Amino acid sequence: MAHLQLTALAGGAGDEMEEVALLGSYDVEAGPVAASDEEAGMRRVQVRVAGMTCSACTGAVEAALSARRGVRRAAVSLLQNRAHVVFDPALAKDEDIVEAIEDAGFEAEILPDSTVSQPKSQKTLSGQFRIGGMTCAACVNSVEGILKKLPGVKRAVVALATSLGEVEYDPSAISKDEIVQAIEDAGFDAALLQSSEQDKVLLSVTGLHTEGDVDVLHDILKKIEGLRQFGVNFGNSEIEIVFDPEVVGLRQIVDTIEMESNDRLKAHVQNPYLQAASNDAQEASKTLHLLLSSLLLSIPVFFIRMVCPHIPLISSFLVMHFGPFCIGDLLKWILVSMIQFVVGKRFYIAAYRALRHGSTNMDVLVVIGTTASYVYSVCALLYGAFTGFHPPIYFETSAMIITFVLFGKYLEVLAKGKTSDAIKKLVELAPATALLLLKDKEGKYSGEKEIDASLVQPGDTLKVLPGSKVPADGVVIWGTSHVNESMVTGESVPISKEVSSPVIGGTMNLHGVLHIQATKVGSGTVLSQIISLVETAQMSKAPIQKFADYVASIFVPIVITLSLLTFLAWFLCGWLGAYPNSWSAESSNCFVFSLMFSISVVVIACPCALGLATPTAVMVATGVGANHGVLVKGGDALERAQNVKYVIFDKTGTLTQGKATVTTAKIFSGMDLGDFLTLVASAEASSEHPLAKAILDYAFHFHFFGKLPSAKDSIKKRKEEILSQWLLEVTDFSALPGKGIQCWINGKKILVGNRALITENGVNIPDEAEHFLVDMELSAKTGILVAYDGGFIGLIGITDPLKREAAVVVQGLKKMGVHPVMVTGDNWRTAQAVAKEVGIDDVRAEIMPAGKADVIRSLQKDGSVVAMVGDGINDSPALAAADVGMAIGAGTDIAIEAADYVLLRNNLEDVITAIDLSRKTFSRIRWNYFFAMAYNVVTIPVAAGVLFPFTGLQMPPWLAGACMAFSSVSVVCSSLLLRRYRKPRLTTVLQITVE
Repeated sequence: MAHLQLTALAGGAGDEMEEVALLGSYDVEAGPVAASDEEAGMRRVQVRVAGMTCSACTGAVEAALSARRGVRRAAVSLLQNRAHVVFDPALAKDEDIVEAIEDAGFEAEILPDSTVSQPKSQKTLSGQFRIGGMTCAACVNSVEGILKKLPGVKRAVVALATSLGEVEYDPSAISKDEIVQAIEDAGFDAALLQSSEQDKVLLSVTGLHTEGDVDVLHDILKKIEGLRQFGVNFGNSEIEIVFDPEVVGLRQIVDTIEMESNDRLKAHVQNPYLQAASNDAQEASKTLHLLLSSLLLSIPVFFIRMVCPHIPLISSFLVMHFGPFCIGDLLKWILVSMIQFVVGKRFYIAAYRALRHGSTNMDVLVVIGTTASYVYSVCALLYGAFTGFHPPIYFETSAMIITFVLFGKYLEVLAKGKTSDAIKKLVELAPATALLLLKDKEGKYSGEKEIDASLVQPGDTLKVLPGSKVPADGVVIWGTSHVNESMVTGESVPISKEVSSPVIGGTMNLHGVLHIQATKVGSGTVLSQIISLVETAQMSKAPIQKFADYVASIFVPIVITLSLLTFLAWFLCGWLGAYPNSWSAESSNCFVFSLMFSISVVVIACPCALGLATPTAVMVATGVGANHGVLVKGGDALERAQNVKYVIFDKTGTLTQGKATVTTAKIFSGMDLGDFLTLVASAEASSEHPLAKAILDYAFHFHFFGKLPSAKDSIKKRKEEILSQWLLEVTDFSALPGKGIQCWINGKKILVGNRALITENGVNIPDEAEHFLVDMELSAKTGILVAYDGGFIGLIGITDPLKREAAVVVQGLKKMGVHPVMVTGDNWRTAQAVAKEVGIDDVRAEIMPAGKADVIRSLQKDGSVVAMVGDGINDSPALAAADVGMAIGAGTDIAIEAADYVLLRNNLEDVITAIDLSRKTFSRIRWNYFFAMAYNVVTIPVAAGVLFPFTGLQMPPWLAGACMAFSSVSVVCSSLLLRRYRKPRLTTVLQITVE
């Protein structure tokens, strides 16, 4: 896909696309330069320039272009090997531009797509790229640095563990193909997985066998109205299409291709996640192929060195001479050369590209170690052939180092694949197909058709059979059933579904047949948003990773320096006679003796383990959290949550069930109870507050209980009719946040709210009503006072039951060393009563929504880490102000920007799970860093021969290579232990013994 050429439709249909040439060029310092009015009628071309190696080269090319007659402007990009030239076509031609660059000493080629202009787009796209070949944090830093320097790139984040990069870029300044090219120029494999551009889709086509089939497909696509642009990749049997979703739907495009080709061609939407999984499998297969090749070539080398000398017949053959060389030595030279330069080619390429961009990585160490061993062995072989004195050769050293490193890389690829199992499992939840109910011209159902689930469109009516998965988010329009939503929300109890009930895509229908109307499809579904959140979290870097990035940036230079010092120390000591000659006798001389120590130091050092310590643990933790209904938005949130000191709870809907019910209605005037409820219900009917709904329901049931038909749909319809006839007419309604409402009924003012609202309006509250109100508040009920026509007429008592787990969770947090705090807009007495019931000592009452953020800031003053648990709606300012925001019971609205954690279940136990998971994860990360640091701190001195004078212990380079290979694998496996994480049981947290 990196080299896919898109074909624009006739008539300029493709003018708005990113793949065509840039309007303006790019100035290295100033950024993208827009075309000015003076440049109207100018020709703009992109030229591929080969041979540039540094900024001096780009300066030479720019100078040569600028000196040409008619050239208005020229800018050259070294990383992209491109020149963007604006010139007057009346004074210069394309050939003049090419000639100017070639005269400067470089090769030039006008890019074919640069003749098309496009209007400058103001939007920023977000693309996800798969990046292969990264081995350590130094590689990540190198790729990020290169991406951030590209024209038009706003932000770039690269993750080692997932081999993914997210890039925000301006499509008017740079295209996705240029980003891919820049990554590949840096020495890594790259491919676009998906883009935020919603109307661009990659389709795989079956039936493309000949050029004639491609022509047929071209003809079909050109006839589709609303298809703005398309490109056919015959080699991969893929087409990339750009369409206007307001004119044509994706399903219509797929159906048209199938029908117009008489079923010869069939198109399917490619799933980017399955494509990524396929790429991972290809990488593992490629690494395995290299490993097997290296192993098959290394085994004969090992046998020639270790086994064959003990077999007389073979030994006599191997010592025979072929010219000046022994046959055995020649065979080893040939076999090891193949390993070194054919199998090990990837190490040389990666090391060269890393060094070219001023960075160093593990490949540099492998190349230095193996090349030193190989070159020495070749020199020793030639020296012995022409002098007769045969120093020992170590061909098997470089062969075994490469084999062991490849073995470690293969194990690492397999282990890293397991860290992303959570994403794979989530992707697998989405069903592959859906049953679409077809309608005739009169709107009646005429049949059903099985379609690809990715082709479901909003408004489609879908049939969901028992035992099958719901294809998309939607609403039930017919049928009743129970749906298991545990795979998405973590809620284990099946949920009853009936007409008007919402359903979530990917959940399992258990019993009855349902007809649902799709409301959200594709990236808008809950499942897609969960996958997106988990992916974003896995891409993000925890602050602790800055340490690894810094160490990685200086690690390789330090190791090379230590290697040189090791060689010089042993060689000088041997030359000066500081140690017995018997030490180096086996190696023939102190030069070889010193060289083996030096090579071991280079080969045993491993920067990969440090680079993998944090991202692999974060990946596993976010996946485990998603499986338990706890979504973490990033590694930084995961790191902050481990140090939480205060947890602030909102009361309504968080500590309580959020289902307010009226328990008391007391009148303190001569008004009839029915008239009183009618008056209050009429006033509250225009309010969206949960308490208003409770009052309205209570009044409705008071008047009409037992007088309605039993069918549920009839009740709903009848209730709406009655409400419209029964309620009184309201004028000048206004809601007063934190106080209540006021409006006019029958020409008289009515106030419904708390004490503040009543007293501010000069209404006197009778002593009897005050005592009654205080008693209610002391029993954790909220009192709603009502005044009409300037006089107090009555009050209503409302209670919101506590969640059954609230008190136990509060106790559990205290056991974990966390201080719970309750913040509510309710009055002090009610707040104190609720707090006493759940066991919270610190209460902040009568706080407006905006004031909750101030409470959080007051607790943060001493540096404490504060978490806020709210419902994610009116608590957004507080969730944003907190160090860790937790949106609980978010249901289907999971994309809450303000929160760091999204707790899918409406269960407070997940607050403990979130904090406990964070602590366990960072405990594991610290262990990973300990292993990685301890490995390098201990093994590098051992490889350098520090213990040799005392113990005679010398680590041969091939063994050093084996140790290095397994060090990074051990760190990844350590992170994988987090997959065994289990939610803490409250009985364990509270140290309760259950008999």
